[in-house]
Amino acid sequence: MTQGWTSPSRRSFLRLGAAATATGLFAPSIARAASNTIKIGYAGPLSGIRADFGATDEWSIQAIKNHVKNGLTLNGKTYDVELVIRDNRSELQHSSTVASDLVLRERCNLILTPDGDAAMAIGELADTRKVPTISSMVPWQAWLFPRGGTPDKGFPYTFHFFAGSDAVLNTFVSIFNALDTNKNVGTLFLDNPAGQGLMHPQMGLPAVLEQSGYTQTAAGPFQITSNDFSNQVSMFRDAETNILSGFMYANHFVPFWNQVAQSGLSPKACAMAAAFLFPSSVNALGDRGDGLGTEVWWTPNFPFESSVTGQSAKALAAQWEEDTGQQWTQPLGYGHAMWEVGLAALANAADPLDPDSLREGIATLNTDTIVGPVDFANSPVKSTAITGLVAGQWRKSAGGKYPYELKIVDNELMPQVPVEEEVVPLSL
Repeated sequence: MTQGWTSPSRRSFLRLGAAATATGLFAPSIARAASNTIKIGYAGPLSGIRADFGATDEWSIQAIKNHVKNGLTLNGKTYDVELVIRDNRSELQHSSTVASDLVLRERCNLILTPDGDAAMAIGELADTRKVPTISSMVPWQAWLFPRGGTPDKGFPYTFHFFAGSDAVLNTFVSIFNALDTNKNVGTLFLDNPAGQGLMHPQMGLPAVLEQSGYTQTAAGPFQITSNDFSNQVSMFRDAETNILSGFMYANHFVPFWNQVAQSGLSPKACAMAAAFLFPSSVNALGDRGDGLGTEVWWTPNFPFESSVTGQSAKALAAQWEEDTGQQWTQPLGYGHAMWEVGLAALANAADPLDPDSLREGIATLNTDTIVGPVDFANSPVKSTAITGLVAGQWRKSAGGKYPYELKIVDNELMPQVPVEEEVVPLSL
């Protein structure tokens, strides 16, 4: 899935937002930017526990800086463009500081954020101060509902594009369905808002498993500081589960997977949200990552092109690998698409410097990007463009450049993306 975030209650967010807004109400009246300058803010996890999600962002940002260095011509008028880049350090409290900085001090015309903490911290303030904001890389339900949004109303100035948690869960079941198992699934979830949503009895994984004919052995939630999962593993072994699922980060999965091996438990399938979205997470497992299942937001084999550079997904990934010497990673696509959507919204606005005009430019936007169509205009959920997902498995590379490659194994939810290989059981 998808990153989660560590978050207080909605009341706490409102308190943070109200405090920042109060500060702004008594600030001098300053124009957001010079009359011919569009100021675009960015807030993301360039460091901290979720830094993997922002690992490609600085590279993407540099490409966008090059793209706009001579300005943007929109509706016959040329504007200078200033980018204001802020690292939220993967921390809620610092996200609030960054929000105040971008909204109140920098007076950005548009804010882009690929992070849950930043989106939550900026949201209330941006809506109050009329600053159009676009976020991504968090399931849309986890963005909409914690702030009190509803599908029929959305939010005034904040927008989001990403797949839903329901799609993530259905990709997992598509992997399980392809294998001969006893349909007994052991589950455990990180105790944060994303994990709580995924383990919800009626709206999360338990309901999806039950509807698909699976039995759940639930180990419940665990704390973010946990690294000993021996009790949960013993429960799964005693229940003879041969499928494992849930939600955890890579730093949890490595000790968990080691303890699974030590226990003698030999699952046929494992799909754990967020745990191995990135090649570095799987590489850390040595030979024991072959066959791990995951949701797939984007790969170089997605049949889409950048609306900014004209590059195919394959060409974008190849350029990243050539420039950095590192294997492509899923946020590369969404990190690039974030800027595609932002620039398309500016072009779609009658006046990109007017917040109401820019808000309308986002709300009526339907554009093609390197991750696929991003359609706010026709979405059944206000303020939200729902994008697609496919199911994938990590496979050991046969003499390839990197130890593991992510292969698409089911495309039911996004048929335009080609299937590359069949589902195989875990190789432990």
